[in-house]
Amino acid sequence: MKSAEIRDAFLKFFETKGHTIVPSSSLVPGNDPTLLFTNAGMVQFKDVFLGDDKRNYSRATSSQRCVRAGGKHNDLENVGYTARHHTFFEMLGNFSFGDYFKQDAINYAWELLTSKEWFGIPAEKLTVTVYQDDDEAYNIWKDEVGVPVERIIRIGDKGEKYNSDNFWAMGDTGPCGPCTEIFYDHGEHIWGGPPGSPEEDGDRFIEIWNVVFMQFNRSPDGTMDPLPKPSVDTGMGLERIAALLQGVHSNYEIDMFQNLLKAASEATGNSDMENKSLRVIADHIRSCAFLVVDGVLPSNEGRGYVLRRIIRRAIRHGHKLGQKNAFFHKLVGALVAEMGEAYPELAKQQAQVEKVLLAEEQQFEKTLDKGMAVLEEALKGMQGTEIPGDVVFTLYDTYGFPLDLTNDIARERDMTIDERGYEERMAEQRARARAAGAFKVDYTAGLKLDGETAFTGYDSLNNSGTVVALFKDGNEVDSLNEGEEGVIVLDSTPFYAESGGQVGDCGYLAGGAGRFEVRDCSKESNNHLHIGVVLQGAVNKGETLEGTVEGDVRQATTLNHSATHLLHAALRKVLGDHVTQKGSLVDSERLRFDFSHFEGVKADELKAIEQMVNDQILANSAVSTDLCDMETAKTKGAMALFGEKYGDEVRVLSMGTSCENNAEGSAFSVELCGGTHVNRTGDIGLMRIVSESGIASGVRRIEGVTGKKALALFDQTESTLDNTAKLVKGSRDNVSDKVSALVAQNRQLEKELAQLKAKLAAAAGSDLAGNAVDVDGIKVLAAKLEGADMKSLDNTVAQLKDKLGDSVVLLASPAGEKINLIAGVSKEVQAKVKAGDLIKFFAPLVGGKGGGKPDKAKGAGSDLAALDGALDQVVDWVKGQL
Repeated sequence: MKSAEIRDAFLKFFETKGHTIVPSSSLVPGNDPTLLFTNAGMVQFKDVFLGDDKRNYSRATSSQRCVRAGGKHNDLENVGYTARHHTFFEMLGNFSFGDYFKQDAINYAWELLTSKEWFGIPAEKLTVTVYQDDDEAYNIWKDEVGVPVERIIRIGDKGEKYNSDNFWAMGDTGPCGPCTEIFYDHGEHIWGGPPGSPEEDGDRFIEIWNVVFMQFNRSPDGTMDPLPKPSVDTGMGLERIAALLQGVHSNYEIDMFQNLLKAASEATGNSDMENKSLRVIADHIRSCAFLVVDGVLPSNEGRGYVLRRIIRRAIRHGHKLGQKNAFFHKLVGALVAEMGEAYPELAKQQAQVEKVLLAEEQQFEKTLDKGMAVLEEALKGMQGTEIPGDVVFTLYDTYGFPLDLTNDIARERDMTIDERGYEERMAEQRARARAAGAFKVDYTAGLKLDGETAFTGYDSLNNSGTVVALFKDGNEVDSLNEGEEGVIVLDSTPFYAESGGQVGDCGYLAGGAGRFEVRDCSKESNNHLHIGVVLQGAVNKGETLEGTVEGDVRQATTLNHSATHLLHAALRKVLGDHVTQKGSLVDSERLRFDFSHFEGVKADELKAIEQMVNDQILANSAVSTDLCDMETAKTKGAMALFGEKYGDEVRVLSMGTSCENNAEGSAFSVELCGGTHVNRTGDIGLMRIVSESGIASGVRRIEGVTGKKALALFDQTESTLDNTAKLVKGSRDNVSDKVSALVAQNRQLEKELAQLKAKLAAAAGSDLAGNAVDVDGIKVLAAKLEGADMKSLDNTVAQLKDKLGDSVVLLASPAGEKINLIAGVSKEVQAKVKAGDLIKFFAPLVGGKGGGKPDKAKGAGSDLAALDGALDQVVDWVKGQL
């Protein structure tokens, strides 16, 4: 049976058993923020099992797309090197929500697997496991199904109760229960033993199906209460069962992978179908394509970063096979041929997936050769088998090598990487980034331009224009070639150029054989400068290019820009006419508005401002624009926007309605603005203020979101409120009182704890006094004091000095991975021994540093193992000072 036939047969079998076929959910979990990706078939039914979601069916079956390439479930490093690890796989499953239970679930599984009408697997090739205490499942297998007892294996706990391979739990608490697993015996010619044996990790017995019986609810104290409606959750990997039914041992030998391997072979020019790099590529195209289909795009954080890592790993393996050109995106067609019928969304978005993968390939290929050259050079002069952290960091920071990609290369050469050194360099970079802020390269400095660009973007996001000038590195050129960054000037464009606080548009220019990604658009004189990089072919002076603005980005930016005008007017009405704009930034993510005001905006004022803006949005009045001269604009009451340049003809934007001063029908906001705006105020949808802060003397800043971002913020706030209420065992109505009570209680407990620590430290310090060593009439004490914070140490040193008289005291207190250090020297001894010198000597011995005055000094260390030896050196050091 082909893989597609197996998938179809599985779903049809359970449909004949009264199950509803449920389509695969997205790889981005919609109901579980704890998961990076959907990693099991039951994820989309989690709320059903918990009782938080009701469906119109009690039996379901699905073939769920799953990804395990980040977070807790991460198989990335094993992919391509083992027979059954994948970043992407399909999980076949059948589910019962309080309907049938163990008897039916076991019989269904056995019928599907062994019946000649379905999969026809010889019964004698199957072995099953059950949880050690699950006599019910054991007896069903033995008495009803007829599996010989020697092929029914009870699997016990590993240490504590219910910690077993055959006991499944959704989490530390909640629904859980025993499971029964079905294994296929590949035969004595393959090494390995049955499950539960010392040789169970071999490849002879392979698990093909796990049937989970959710019959308990585990409470925080460990109590296992029977569920009122026991349920069933099963999972069988399509790739594994396909390998079994197609008579092969490795998942990469099944029909689906063989076709993808052939496509990868053709794309890379390598004909060795057993090559591990081809396996990596064939696996990765599945996860990458489906992640893009589900809305994930390559980026430097979160899910987007995982996608970027997988893409770049595939590219690197292609490079290893000798393919220097973009190839990965070409495999999408082969994947559609294999899986497009089962997943129509893949076929529908084929062009988009290819576009995303090609852009990422082109971006990475520019630096891959250089990065590999840097690595090879570093390896030549290396001693040992560990690649230094600074080399790993350089590969990441300069050449875009994710950590696991370098780790992959190291693994192939029987080497390791210095992850700690890499993380230290990363931490340093983050600190520099926070200090430096964000700055952009100025590609337009010094450009000399004549003429002007006609802007058509108010009415359309698409328009053609002629290339009148090209610039590279500030110099005018006749063409820009693939991979080159530069500036394109057109005689006509739909791209808005950054001004008035609104960021420039992004999108694409295409014509002839060239394709240019517009990453920003600015204005110089009267010309629009399209800043970006040539993705494909070349762009030449004098040719015509079709411009396409990214519509979603423009629309989101427009909403924020229009909301900024309403916000400005509301600020003046609530706070006073002294409010004037001091700057703004409007992009697709947020709005930021800087304004003059002498104090922080109070909470009730912010609420009034936000409400006023949303009242105007709800009114859904038309937005009007008028072109006129400056004097006419002033008579209309128009305010000029900060930083905007105005010519002889200006654009007056009127928004909202106002009834103040008997001026019924007049506009709420009238300003001069050349930016893009909504047609009606209602288009904004909603505006929510996110923050208000001071940025300079007399200057305040408000940041806000609109539209979908505002709705998402509401959802996040609601979720946070609900979660907080649950944590404090309250409700939305009393959560504030509950939290206040807990804070008060916590403060009291902290106070009491500090008092107890001080008493304990004092008592311990008194006991330590007897351990002081006499050195020429001076009492020297160097000791470890467990469980003391710095304040307690300080008090204890003072008490010891009083008790010992002429003395030198050093105390060290381990606190987690840190060691608190404090030294004290009595007044009569400070001429010879200084506390600051003692700490400077001692702290480096325990991997730290410190300093202070002659009478008292403090420090910290991190090397717990070195502490006892360091304390032994203090007496000798004091002797050397006398």
